[in-house]
Amino acid sequence: MKYILSFLVCCITLTTQAQIKSPEEFLGYPLGQRYTPHHRVVAYFEYLAKAHPQQILLETYGYTNEGRPLILATVSSAQNIQQIEQIRQQNLGLTKGKNSSGKPVSIVWMSYNVHGNETSSTEAALKTIYELINPATFDSKKYLENTVVLVDPCINPDGRDRYVNWFNTTVGTKANPVPFTREHTEPWPGGRPNHYYHDLNRDWAWQTQVESQQRAVVYNKWLPHIHIDFHEQGYNNPYYFAPAAEPFHEVITDWQRELQVMIGKNNAKYFDQNGWLFFTKESFDLLYPSYGDTYPIYKGAIGLTYEQAGHSRAGSTVITGNGDTLTLLDRLTHHFTTGMATVETASKNADRIVKEFKAYYDKANKGIGDYAAYLVKADKGGKIERLKQLLTRNDIEWHNANSNSYSGLNYFTNQTQSVKAVPEDIFVYADQPNGHLVKVLFERETYLSDSITYDITAWSLPYVYGLETYGLKTSPNYKKGALMKIQVMPAIPENATAYVIPWNGPYSAKYLSRLLQQNVKVRYAQFPFQVDGKSFDRGSLIVAKTSNQHIGKNITSVLMDANAGLNLIIEGISTTFMEKGYDMGSSSVGFIKAPRITMLAGEGTSSLNVGELWHFFDYELEYPVNMVNANDLSASILDQTDVLIIPEGYYRTFQSGEIRNTIKTWVSRGGKVIAIEAAVNSLMGADWWGLKEKTWKVKPVDSVDKNKLIRYEDRNRAGMEYDNPGSIFKVKLDNTHPLAYGYPEQYFTIKGGSTVYEYFDGVGNVGIFEKNSHVAGFAGPEVKKKLSEGMLIGVQNVGRGAVVYFGDNPVFRSFWENGKLMLSNAVFIVAQ
Repeated sequence: MKYILSFLVCCITLTTQAQIKSPEEFLGYPLGQRYTPHHRVVAYFEYLAKAHPQQILLETYGYTNEGRPLILATVSSAQNIQQIEQIRQQNLGLTKGKNSSGKPVSIVWMSYNVHGNETSSTEAALKTIYELINPATFDSKKYLENTVVLVDPCINPDGRDRYVNWFNTTVGTKANPVPFTREHTEPWPGGRPNHYYHDLNRDWAWQTQVESQQRAVVYNKWLPHIHIDFHEQGYNNPYYFAPAAEPFHEVITDWQRELQVMIGKNNAKYFDQNGWLFFTKESFDLLYPSYGDTYPIYKGAIGLTYEQAGHSRAGSTVITGNGDTLTLLDRLTHHFTTGMATVETASKNADRIVKEFKAYYDKANKGIGDYAAYLVKADKGGKIERLKQLLTRNDIEWHNANSNSYSGLNYFTNQTQSVKAVPEDIFVYADQPNGHLVKVLFERETYLSDSITYDITAWSLPYVYGLETYGLKTSPNYKKGALMKIQVMPAIPENATAYVIPWNGPYSAKYLSRLLQQNVKVRYAQFPFQVDGKSFDRGSLIVAKTSNQHIGKNITSVLMDANAGLNLIIEGISTTFMEKGYDMGSSSVGFIKAPRITMLAGEGTSSLNVGELWHFFDYELEYPVNMVNANDLSASILDQTDVLIIPEGYYRTFQSGEIRNTIKTWVSRGGKVIAIEAAVNSLMGADWWGLKEKTWKVKPVDSVDKNKLIRYEDRNRAGMEYDNPGSIFKVKLDNTHPLAYGYPEQYFTIKGGSTVYEYFDGVGNVGIFEKNSHVAGFAGPEVKKKLSEGMLIGVQNVGRGAVVYFGDNPVFRSFWENGKLMLSNAVFIVAQ
């Protein structure tokens, strides 16, 4: 009887499967004929999950800034789906030293469309999930017996729909393959980034964006063994798949290298069968920790980047450089093929994959790297709290310190020193499940097996946050104590004459933003002062009751409400008569006016830098900014502006004498310009205020070293001595200047390129490079020489106004925390 029932169940299952609609049947057009909007992608995944729940589970793990759902489908055999929670928990147990109790099951996560205008991958996801459960695909049925496949069809729905909606407005009844036509040239900012114009493929570890934050939660619930990140590159390139190029980070294991080769060879087998060209071991390295391939590697997986020719320049069909026609169907078919081939490799090697995954974590739990632990000193401006948030989001364990003394390497001085820990400090131990990621994120200097890299080469968290950190060779005795609960700030005394708020971190700036928007009148100290036996630094915010009588008796409530989630220590003082320093009525105590900020955007600007700045003001400070297209800037707009922010970009409009004179007049009357990176060169190129770039000292022709002549085969390495893809430098600060309030006498910056400026005469050289300023990452020897002397950050007073120059990006990728206070100084305090 039971055999008859099993037969009937099997027949019913096959009948149900046979009735499942293909993507073509559901959407009403063949895949590759047109782009599928995100809501239709979601609808098809929801349809499959409802029609075939035996093999597909669908969850919405979050929403984008524009309200689009982020979904993840779990696909496997019916038997595995029935035990899916047990499989997941068993896999997580491997990371904590537990042994597997059931059959080995490999877990493959497929991420599609992280760059919104690399669109073929989401179309491939539609085909992939269908074929995984298609009864006619016998191999898929076999693979899923010991493999769980997680499918995220679109990591960046906002960017994808930005591109797809634009493309659909430009294409005719037939797509035009001619590359110079408009459907191959998308407008600014393009579909690559998310809503806030961030590159989500560089945000995996930092998780500054809501998409990354929400994805990390579910990713860490699974910790897959293989992660595939599907991309597109220029349409004239062949397909790229693993193995990756050097440099590999040194924590990457022999097994992770070996499996990359195994997967690559299996992909190559299918490409060879179809006569499709591909390349491996070039361009795409495994170093920077925040990619969709490297981050999973540091979490024990094998991370893979697959790059299909296409990108936005391909439209939906394009004539390539060799005269062939590349179609959207071609592109999605290639991605479908590598995805299925990788699932095949995972299935055939499930036993080894699970075994090596456990070995990876067994090693991590014993400690990775040169240090047993890291002691991070607390600050008073919230940077330590923001670091804790980052660690927690990455499932990295941290623990509050004790009051003992230790000896360790001081990251800031590169010297071994004694240090006294306090309970507000934290320990981050090396011997924990995510020990590999701890080593990568905290390493002072990253080992490079090859100096040609795809991205920045330094990212050490102590420099990112500007927090004094010590590498401890021996593990503290106070090991892994309980996490400290969030401190409850004491009530603000209502009988105080004035209140003082620290100015030493982005939380201080957010607090100021909240006060100004509540119409609270705020002053700031230009010099250190002492009152009631307490000492305060320059930059400290001061709120006096007498200046805020318009708020009435609610001033203490306003101050407390503004502190929600920030936990700054607000001191009440009994008098404005200072024991040391200037009294509050002195002209040496400045007044902060709520600035009206205009920021340039649109053509000519870097969408990434615009996005970083927009995100900082809109999402972090919650302070209003008027964004204006650069070509629309006018005298009438400047008349309604106090601060003009010019993001990185190349501004042809500034070469116009009319707009140049308009800005110069506006600044002299009290306006403030903040220029960032290449925007500084736009101002300098117009020779407005005499800023000059420091130039190379060119050798005479007859003194050229013949040993430096380059062979043709080494041409890609030519000029490496002048290269700086992104490394960390130490900047000496004049911290008596308002631009550097809240900082010590040194600042660490992430610096790309080699641009640095000649010193100003007199005041205004706020951040300068001294000799031997390079700290970490690769920078060519000639770059190091040039960046050993010169100004990076400066301020020029022009009439009643000012021009602030940032030769670096203080909010780089939104993760460079240590620059955010300096940008706040530029906006709220400089030239007030």
